[in-house]
Amino acid sequence: MSTLAEKTSQPDKKETVMLSIQNLRVWFELRRWGFGHAGYVHAVDEVNFDLQHGEAVAVVGESGCGKSSLMKTILALYKPVGGKVIFNGLDLGAADRKTIKWYRSQVGYVQQDPFGALPPFMTVEQILDEPLLIGGIKDKAVRAERIRKVLEEVKMSPIQDFLPKFPHMLSGGQQQRVVIARAMILEPKFIVADEPVSMLDASVRVEILKLLRGLQETHNLSVIYITHDLSTVSYFSERIFVMYAGKMVEKAPVRALLDTPKHPYTEALLQGTSDPDADNALTYKEVPPGEPPSLVNPPQGCHFHPRCSRSIKGTCDVDEPPEFEPTPGHLVSCWLFQC
Repeated sequence: MSTLAEKTSQPDKKETVMLSIQNLRVWFELRRWGFGHAGYVHAVDEVNFDLQHGEAVAVVGESGCGKSSLMKTILALYKPVGGKVIFNGLDLGAADRKTIKWYRSQVGYVQQDPFGALPPFMTVEQILDEPLLIGGIKDKAVRAERIRKVLEEVKMSPIQDFLPKFPHMLSGGQQQRVVIARAMILEPKFIVADEPVSMLDASVRVEILKLLRGLQETHNLSVIYITHDLSTVSYFSERIFVMYAGKMVEKAPVRALLDTPKHPYTEALLQGTSDPDADNALTYKEVPPGEPPSLVNPPQGCHFHPRCSRSIKGTCDVDEPPEFEPTPGHLVSCWLFQC
């Protein structure tokens, strides 16, 4: 079994890659009052992946694994301490403020909490008009037509009934539709959706995911879907990237990962996924002992080894595993798959 780094013949994907994350590191310095530097939080540590044009991928992992830090770095809200974020050949780390402003117009952002994401003293019309003004669209008729069109796309009709409403006058599902409409208003090239259904009632979650999927297919959007819930990814994504303690430990097509997970942590996530079968509602499932490690002092070697029942002493606790490819397109950072 060869590691990914040892592969010598890889297909050329440069023509189809929209976003390339290369050896990305996002660390936050800790400082103690009166004592100065106190270490770093290794929120994202040597992460690599490519996002193709028109592709939807899911980044999954438990709280604190680095998903949100990765997302905010992709949105150019955080600056990495190492590695690169490259959008259509543009290195964001070397871009000036004007270029970053343009880049943000190419990226739509769907927040987790729709009520908290919407300004309470602005109407739906004002909320959607603001990014158009910031984007330099001065013609009021053009802005009005763009607002009408995007509200139709997110299925908020009759449009005239919603335009004068404030966020508190909308249901949770309607608020999230406004958030999606705002993300789409500048006709972005890709969308970052941060847990877009976790604050919604179960009855509307699939509806919102299908709406996002429809928009992605209609506009050929690339989508990064951030979630901790593996039960929703099959509605939305072509590939899944699993994060643990700042690192990506498994990458695979959706069906391959859900049917045949390779990494012990991915297996644990699937064990914790909600089971729709009522007969299993009170069944206790085996989950790894312990807690996720501190990102200030992560464990040596594989970060998951202190919780892993299959860890190899003298290997997993000493050396960090590279990416292996046990089956084509299925990548896993685990010593269990070495030759």
